[in-house]
Amino acid sequence: MSSWRRSFESISLSFGAILAGLLLFGIFCAAVGQNPFAVYGSIWKSAFGSWQTFQNTLIRAAPLMLTALCTALPARLGLVIIGNEGALVVGGLAAISIGLAMGTALPPVLSQIAMAIAGMIAGGLWIMAAGALKHYRAVNETISSLLLNYVAIALLNHLVGGPMRDPSSLNKPSTFPLSEAVMLGQIPGTRVHWGLLYGIVACAIAYFLIQRTTFGFAARTAGGNIRAARIAGLPVGQLTLTVCFLAGSCAGLAGMVEVAAIQGSANESLNVGYGYGGILVAFAARHNPLAAIFISLLVGGILASGGILQRAHNLPDATVLMFEGIVFLAVLYSDSLYGKIPWFKEKPLVVSPPSPPSSPGQEPVVIS
Repeated sequence: MSSWRRSFESISLSFGAILAGLLLFGIFCAAVGQNPFAVYGSIWKSAFGSWQTFQNTLIRAAPLMLTALCTALPARLGLVIIGNEGALVVGGLAAISIGLAMGTALPPVLSQIAMAIAGMIAGGLWIMAAGALKHYRAVNETISSLLLNYVAIALLNHLVGGPMRDPSSLNKPSTFPLSEAVMLGQIPGTRVHWGLLYGIVACAIAYFLIQRTTFGFAARTAGGNIRAARIAGLPVGQLTLTVCFLAGSCAGLAGMVEVAAIQGSANESLNVGYGYGGILVAFAARHNPLAAIFISLLVGGILASGGILQRAHNLPDATVLMFEGIVFLAVLYSDSLYGKIPWFKEKPLVVSPPSPPSSPGQEPVVIS
């Protein structure tokens, strides 16, 4: 199959899966007595209807871009990592720990850099642990990374409710707040924080790393056929650990952004679901980092519409999570159709034999 056919098929299946998800969600809305078109109109209005509402979408899209890379990068090695939420949580905990320890001892820029590095290292090591279990002990990476999410959430609850708790946080246990000086600011003229730029730059770097470098070629080769990669002398173990660390560091950076740009402290809101949303983004984007930018905007818009669905249509706020789940199932099903739709297949080229044929009844030669 030629490259343009593969690309067109991938894009078509992704958009087809999203449209199928929209149709199924519309059926659900009709079943609970709501007009699907009115619901979709409200979602569009609250997500993309104006510059003010679109900024809410951008704020939610920033962590989704970063957490999507936590699944998209290992997928090039044939690994299905879904520990995005755990890496985000430990990244946020590491970032707040460094931010509180430094206080105002360093210039704000240096403090922010230190927090980002701490979050990336913590998230990277968290996912690298799942990669190491896969490589050295043959433990299924999907299950181990999923279980690590619950370990991270339990760690968050323990630290926030115990050793790191601010005594003044009564109703909602939190750590001590960050100094206003070290908080990530907003892009001038907007309400959108600089975390959006982090996400876009990270996706661009990830695309270049995977598609335009020797390291990326080695990773894709190992993901295509690990036995052939070992025979060719590629360091599969090193590739696995490195890619998993890079993937986790992106989710850890998302945790730092949530702490330093949105929350101002670490609390239960770190476990808000951006990691799980990033899994949807990665699969819908076919693990393409650049496509993840645009899919993140779509999913971010869906998340931003939860409030209006509750107010205007009397639907639970969790309806947007059901919407996400339906789209995710449609995307997973569309993966089973890849390479099986006749329209996307190249037709075989039939070459007639030389005339006269060398022997009676000679069959034409078919070149795939």
